Formats: sequence, structure tokens, C-alpha cells
Amino acid sequence: MSFDRSLRRIGLVSCLAMLTVLAGCQVRPLYSEAHGTGERLAAVSFSQPKSRIDQVIRNHLIFLTSGGAGESKHPAYDVKLAATSTASSIIDDEDDDNVSTTGVPLPGRVQVEGVYTLTRVSDGQVLKSGKREVVSLIDVSGQGFAKLRAIRDAENRAARELAEFIRAEIAIVLAREPQPQTAWQK
Repeated sequence: MSFDRSLRRIGLVSCLAMLTVLAGCQVRPLYSEAHGTGERLAAVSFSQPKSRIDQVIRNHLIFLTSGGAGESKHPAYDVKLAATSTASSIIDDEDDDNVSTTGVPLPGRVQVEGVYTLTRVSDGQVLKSGKREVVSLIDVSGQGFAKLRAIRDAENRAARELAEFIRAEIAIVLAREPQPQTAWQK
């Protein structure tokens, strides 16, 4: 009988401990409107693009952060973005055109790398700097135009995916930003 009582007490104590731990959890949606993350995302501006890849990433970021409403007229945050793209063959071949002797396309990869910095406009404080890269796989054809088009399509896929990663990281930082204080007046 005493073994049953001690087992019950251990079970009760462990259950209370688990409830205490669970009560302390601060789980909330990342884009919760109660914390204003969506409004802060809509108040982000992005630097002017210097390349086609920058333009694709910027356009997708503007769409993702504003919900399709366009760029903010009065931004509270600014993102400086620079991206580069490299295309290469997966198979190391002496043949420069990356096409096998049988005419079968060879596998290749396109890597898009983006470096960004998120700053608060009001005081110029850097909130987040980061570097992300995304790889998109392709089949490199022997035809010149098909090869160029495959690389461009892979760059577009990788750029959109990179924009989604950057948007998620920006949202995490903006969710941690303190709420603006409102001044009450009579």
C-alpha cells in the first residue's frame, strides 16, 4: 500500500510540474495581429535593385511583406539587399558546354546568395544582418537558348525561395520589437 501512495504522489508532483512548465510557455503565432507584426512588416522598405536577381527578390519581398498592397509610403524599417547568382555543373567535365556526347542534358545547379541588413529608420539601429543562400537544380541542355532559359528559371525559383527565408527572419526580428508607446491626452 505505501508503494501505491508514493507512486501516486510522484505522479501528482510530476503532473503539477508539467502543468507549471506548460503554463510558462509563450507560444504565439509569428504573424499575430495582436502584437502588430503584420503592420510592422508592411512598414518595411527595400533598397533599389542593382541586378535582375535583386529585382526578383525585392519584388517578392514587397509582395510578401505588404500582402500585395505595394511598398510602404512611410517606412519604419529599411532593408539593404544585395544578391549574387552562380551557375555550375554538378558533374565535373572537361567539356565546357556541359552536354554529354549522347546529347543527354547534364545536371547543374544555380546558387543564389543574398546579404541583407534590417535597420530601424527612426534611430538607424541595425536590427539584423544576415546572409542566406539557396540552391536550385537544373538540367543543362546542349541548346544555347534552352540552357540560358533553364538558368534564368532556376535563378527565379531560388530568388523567390530566398525572399521567403528573408521575410521569415525579418518577421522574427519585428515580432520581438517593443510595442510603440501611445501618449494619452485629456
